[in-house]
Amino acid sequence: MNIAIIFAGGSGVRMGAGMPKQFLEINGKPIIIHTLDNFQRSPNIDKIYISCKKDYMDTLKDLTVRFAISKVCRIVEGGANGQDSIYRALCAAYEDNGEDSVVLIHDGVRPFVSEEVIRKNIECVKKHGSAVTCTSFIETPILSKGGKLVEDMPLKKEMFTAQAPQSFYLGEIVKAHKEMREINPEYTDIADSCNLLRNLGHDIYIVEGNRGNIKVTTPEDFYILRALLQYRENEQILGLK
Repeated sequence: MNIAIIFAGGSGVRMGAGMPKQFLEINGKPIIIHTLDNFQRSPNIDKIYISCKKDYMDTLKDLTVRFAISKVCRIVEGGANGQDSIYRALCAAYEDNGEDSVVLIHDGVRPFVSEEVIRKNIECVKKHGSAVTCTSFIETPILSKGGKLVEDMPLKKEMFTAQAPQSFYLGEIVKAHKEMREINPEYTDIADSCNLLRNLGHDIYIVEGNRGNIKVTTPEDFYILRALLQYRENEQILGLK
């Protein structure tokens, strides 16, 4: 099985919208549905599991029915933090599927992942056992621990930005979470799945991502996403894609 694990547990505080950002609508659909559509349409994805804030679980279930996201198997309650929420969805998938299933862990507010990136993640896991979607750095990177003094300027050609999906074999990522929960139960300073595995000594392999696969975090991101969706819609209307 190839399984998408979608994290939709954010509160949207930085967005300032009064509701979790994944439920904000663009072009008549909540952002989370735009994201799920990519995995629903993908011929490479068999099942979808979602972690969601408790107060919005029924809303999300209704939305998946309304927009015919039929690959969703289970919606589980999110946890105390992002990694805890992902772990809960992974455990639900582990109960239902073999440990050799490939899981693609993806943000619910990153709705522009391409089918090519989905396919390449699965291929990379089957070849190397792991995959993290990345894009190359465009701006000049600067390292500053205090945010005031430039301490280092790494070479741009050696720098990448980690995105999603981040993909693994189901049994291995569940085992890694259990190990981390033993030594760091709060997931302190663990930013994402790649970070978690790296902290446990695993090698993670890079898959080139599509640059438009932005994560909606701020109001500016929302407007960029709206423009991108309108551009894609225009392409489809004009038969350019």
